[in-house]
Formats: sequence, structure tokens, C-alpha cells
Amino acid sequence: QVQLVETGGGLVQAGGSLRLSCAASGRTFSSSAMAWFRQAPGKEREFVAYISWNGRSTNYADSVKGRFTISRDNAKNTVYLQMNSLKPEDTAVYYCNAGGSYSGLKYYPAPDYWGQGTQVTVSS
Repeated sequence: QVQLVETGGGLVQAGGSLRLSCAASGRTFSSSAMAWFRQAPGKEREFVAYISWNGRSTNYADSVKGRFTISRDNAKNTVYLQMNSLKPEDTAVYYCNAGGSYSGLKYYPAPDYWGQGTQVTVSS
């Protein structure tokens, strides 16, 4: 059974930082692209960041560029999202996705490989 488990969310003041982790189990994703998405209340889930299987290629939503950094450790089957200079508009449930495809600067999530999400709340 494949599982993706996100951790590291919480409540932080504006300007603060958080580091999210997404640990996969049940299969290895070391040769797969991975990504982070988020969903704010009343809004659709949106793309945040993508990383290639070897970490050499990344891409970010314009709203987080320069503030968020995605990375991975294939030995641990884990992807990370370092979030700095957080803003209240970053408040959302953050989800990781594994095994999707990347084409034309867009990440297409794999429908079967989502985590349960971790809540990030940024207070003003």
C-alpha cells in the first residue's frame, strides 16, 4: 500500500518559516517527479512547486518564487518544502503528489498518489 505522509505544518506569524516534509512508503519514487500543491478554504487546489526525479529541475508558482524551496532526498523517499517569508495568503492545506508528469512547464499530478495534507496557517 502506497502512502504519502505530510508533516511540518502549523501556525506561524507572517514573515516566519516552516519546513514541510512528505515521506513516501510502499514504493520508491526515486525515479519520479514530485510536487507540492495547496488548497485554501473555498478555493481550488493549486500548484506550488515541482522537482524532477534527480532534483536538478524545479519550478514554482509565481506567488511563491523566491520564498519557497523544494528539495528531495531519494535515499529517504522524501520531498521537502522550505517556506520562508510566509504571508497570510499562504494559509492552506498543503499536499504532496508523486509520480506525475511534467511537460510544457506544467506538472500533471498522478491521481493515485496524494498525501492527506498538512495545515499551514499564517497569522498577520
